[in-house]
Amino acid sequence: MQSASGVANLAHLDSPQEWNLSDLYHGFDDPQLVKDLETLQQEANQFREIYRGRVQELSPEQIGDCFKQLEEIAEKTGYLYAFPSLVFSADTRNAEAKQFLDKVMEVLTVVENQLLFFDLELKALDETVFAKLESAPVLQTYRHYLHQIGKFRPYKLSEEVEQTRNQDNLTGRQAFIQLRSVHLGEQEYEPVTTPDGNSASTEAELSALAFHPSPEVRYNAYASIRKVMKQHNSLYAYILNTIAQDHRLENQMRGYASTLDKQLLADEVSEPVFRAIMEGTRDRFDLWQRYYTLKGNTLGQKIRTCDVYAPWTTESQPPISYRTGVETLLAALDQFDPNYSRRAEEFFLKDWVDAKVRPGKRGGAFCSYTHGKHSYLLLSYTNDYNSLFTLAHEMGHGLHFAWIGDRQTYFNSNPPMVLAEIASTFNELLLLDYLLKTASDPTLKRSLLARQLEDQLNLLFRQSTISRLELAIHARSVQGSFDHQFVNAQWQALYQELCGDAVEVLPEHQYDWARIGHIYFKPYYCYQYTASNIVSLACYQKYLQVGKDFIPGYMELLAAGGSMDQVTALRQYVDVDLENPATIHAALKYVEGLLDQLQATL
Repeated sequence: MQSASGVANLAHLDSPQEWNLSDLYHGFDDPQLVKDLETLQQEANQFREIYRGRVQELSPEQIGDCFKQLEEIAEKTGYLYAFPSLVFSADTRNAEAKQFLDKVMEVLTVVENQLLFFDLELKALDETVFAKLESAPVLQTYRHYLHQIGKFRPYKLSEEVEQTRNQDNLTGRQAFIQLRSVHLGEQEYEPVTTPDGNSASTEAELSALAFHPSPEVRYNAYASIRKVMKQHNSLYAYILNTIAQDHRLENQMRGYASTLDKQLLADEVSEPVFRAIMEGTRDRFDLWQRYYTLKGNTLGQKIRTCDVYAPWTTESQPPISYRTGVETLLAALDQFDPNYSRRAEEFFLKDWVDAKVRPGKRGGAFCSYTHGKHSYLLLSYTNDYNSLFTLAHEMGHGLHFAWIGDRQTYFNSNPPMVLAEIASTFNELLLLDYLLKTASDPTLKRSLLARQLEDQLNLLFRQSTISRLELAIHARSVQGSFDHQFVNAQWQALYQELCGDAVEVLPEHQYDWARIGHIYFKPYYCYQYTASNIVSLACYQKYLQVGKDFIPGYMELLAAGGSMDQVTALRQYVDVDLENPATIHAALKYVEGLLDQLQATL
């Protein structure tokens, strides 16, 4: 098959590519990098000198001008942070990147402190004055942004205290988060040799062996990673405890009821919706257990936690090269919408993707968006379908931000987290349907269907279980410090409840929580994967029902970014109601239908 613009354009993708960051800067010796750092501080100083202490006097028109100036400063801030951060993610052993990232963080903290006054003075405005700003026609673009600022008015601190917290963060919470990343990047893993003589020694390569047909290989790879987690178990728990305690202290200072309360406010999710998601998924643990009982019976073995991604057949899945994977993804997106596919192809043609496997590279995958430029995608492509679906997922984020970049200003460019995961999951569903229609091998089709089921079960049940762990962690932090034994026991017990008798929870699994980066750098992030997956399934069902007529509304939803309330946006553009429990039940019913479909093939 051909790519959206012809296969010849992708000739350089015969092996996983490395990204080209020159759209940001050409290197740490780029004169523009130093110049931007200096200019940024000057612009922040100038803004502070002109407006500090005067916000209450400004007209709506002047407030609008201030917003535009602040957005320009924020864009430059984004470039300066993104460059060293991306270099460091691609190689956490790069000392120059680490040092420059630290330097940039110091400068950005100074800049943030200089500009803090504006947000604080807005929050201090009389309620009537603030309401007039929200309704002013000239500030229509920023109405939702102002509404969000208003929600945090009761929790503001004095400028001096806010500045101190920002400065302390460099050597406090953020430093501990960074410490974990650096420490993980320095770890060496026991190599695992497969029957064909290949050796895996990086975290990405060992994780890919979770899909290997050999039970022994799967266990050895699983154990190699968890051995490192066990070795540093107390350190990772100490870091997690320190971060949780910092959140607790911040809650006390600001008056938040809890870390959950603080995060839900930022996520624009009501607590009843959060509880409905947690309870709705817990009530259907039977789907997880039914699937893995079925899988165990088919394979003739009890599924262990190292086997959850085991192939359904002893025959290895055929490898899928990077170039073929890219072409396949573009073809799947092209069937949905040609323009959508062309925007995706740009990522590969312009080297906005880093897919190469190498030691020291940050684990996992991400999409990093810089407003005013574009997104960069990072993953470790290991020539398998799991890597291809990861690529589809991150490309969904990249395309989402492409549509946002076309329509939104900086302050409206960050979608609420439930919306932020919609395009990524939707992309995976598009890819699955394309592969199921084009694959001629019935074993591969069954494998792909099983893989999608496992992905859905992960998003609905494992991710919500991670947030259950966080509920326990942050509740415990209110009582005082906790240690590794507490976290190990909580994680093991929660996973055992999820798995029931269907999956044997291995002793090594108690250390697995340390691999979950989100519990360190953003509390209660993971339930949003569950919420967003529920919404994505609802959107995809709408697409299957109405066909191409669904696309304009969907694109409007993506382009909305953070410019409006997400519950309203979902209702207005794609007729999905996040607050209706029936939406949760329908998503779970869809997964049950996939399970029925799979069982019918056995």
